[in-house]
Amino acid sequence: MKKFILSIVVLFLGFFLVSAQHNKNENQTAKKTSLTKVLLKLNGDKATTHINDAIISGFFKKYPDLKIYQSDVTILYKTRKYKPIWHENKDLIEFAHLLYLKVNQLEEEGVESDLANKDEINEIFNSEFPKSLSQTDTELMLSSMYLFYAKKVYYGIDTKKIQEIGWFIPRKNLSYGNLLNSLLANPELLNKNENQLFRQYYKLRDVLKKYRQIEKNGDWKFITSDSLEREFRPKDSSKTIGQIRHRLAVAGDLKQDSKSNIYDEELMAGVLNYKKRNGFKPDYIIASKHIQNMNVPVEQYIKTIKLNMERCRWIDPELTKANEYIIINIPSYKLLFKRNGKTELESKLFVGKNMTETVVFSSNMAQIIFSPYWYVPKSIIDYELKYEIEREKNYLATHNMEWNNGKVRQKPGVNNTLGLVKFVFPNSNDIYLHDTPSKNLFKYEYRAFSHGCINIDKAKELAEAILKNDPDWPIERINEAMNGKKETICNLKKKIPIHIGYFTAWVNDSGEINFFTDIYSRDDCLAELLFSDDFK
Repeated sequence: MKKFILSIVVLFLGFFLVSAQHNKNENQTAKKTSLTKVLLKLNGDKATTHINDAIISGFFKKYPDLKIYQSDVTILYKTRKYKPIWHENKDLIEFAHLLYLKVNQLEEEGVESDLANKDEINEIFNSEFPKSLSQTDTELMLSSMYLFYAKKVYYGIDTKKIQEIGWFIPRKNLSYGNLLNSLLANPELLNKNENQLFRQYYKLRDVLKKYRQIEKNGDWKFITSDSLEREFRPKDSSKTIGQIRHRLAVAGDLKQDSKSNIYDEELMAGVLNYKKRNGFKPDYIIASKHIQNMNVPVEQYIKTIKLNMERCRWIDPELTKANEYIIINIPSYKLLFKRNGKTELESKLFVGKNMTETVVFSSNMAQIIFSPYWYVPKSIIDYELKYEIEREKNYLATHNMEWNNGKVRQKPGVNNTLGLVKFVFPNSNDIYLHDTPSKNLFKYEYRAFSHGCINIDKAKELAEAILKNDPDWPIERINEAMNGKKETICNLKKKIPIHIGYFTAWVNDSGEINFFTDIYSRDDCLAELLFSDDFK
């Protein structure tokens, strides 16, 4: 009996020891398994940052609305040897958050557009949402967001489309990789980057903010007039004058609104400034056309500012970094000659009429021709001159013209269509900048009269300014060459860049916004592109 009990005890102890060892082994296995899972997870997380062309291709198949960025995204990663851009280990870099903020403030850049898959992007930056995107997908989503932002803000509408609407100034070559490098190195460039955007862009952006605040405040009130025919002059009194005073104070032409209904000296100064900013004849008369212009809704002015910010995106900032250059703005009928960053000369112009629009392009001025011949374009001979010759046999002689090698040319002289000097810059449209005998045309507000060439009021002054530092061309020699007796050619020792642009809103050196009549209706054409669903 005792032997039996002893056997039972031995068996029980053996079972207990085996079970304890088994449990110990299971616990060790469990710990090893748990550690293995953690290591696998960590290794798996690191693996998700791996990017290659196949992974990029797969991403854009998953998100087809972003496919337009695939080529540029591939280039971004290829140049970085497929290393992640937006992550350090598992965390987003600070610049990703800054860029996300700017994307959500695109209206400040005058852009009306939303990135596709915005919900997924919002999820990345919202800690309250569970993260459904893998780290790789997050990387590629943020790279798509960057390209969306860069294209909208720094590049704009593609070259082919802007040429279709008549813009031929060479645009900048934008490297999205180099731009990203500069932004990563200095995130402050997100706010202002004059190496990438024409300085005028940022001036217009400041004004856009001001006009949006005016719209928000509801200060742009409609001006009523006693009569459409009535003109207001200094010392007049009317409720309309009080409304005009308020408008000019809101727009910045007056420092304050005195609430007075009397057309006083303070208002006179405001009216003069308003007219200068809006391309009107600078006098003190307030006519119905001025009130109609003031009554253009503030929303329309905001739209105009946006359109001209878009035009600024097309311009290479390097174009205006030359020591000397000429810029012509067609709607303002104005030329500026810049030297060392300062305006050396400003002059009135008249430009091509609607049927013969002046072309938007850039070139380099190579010659100044004093007392020039004018070779009449074939189109003018065919549609105008031949009928005059048929009607009047001595027409050529009475207009100081002659045949020359099968062409008609006008001899030098004070009545020459080109005036006493022309400025030559090679272009396929045979457009020149030149003097004119029709000086009386510069007094008009609307000055689209020519066959496409640009007529300048201060032609002699421009020649003197250009040749100012050339000892071979003192003023006495310029005067002699402009006597109208014979053609004299001056080959410039250094070519001067000339840019002929089209801006209906422009901020001057004093920070004042100027609005000009859209004489060729190009704002309408651009608006159709910029605000279309395709561009958004």
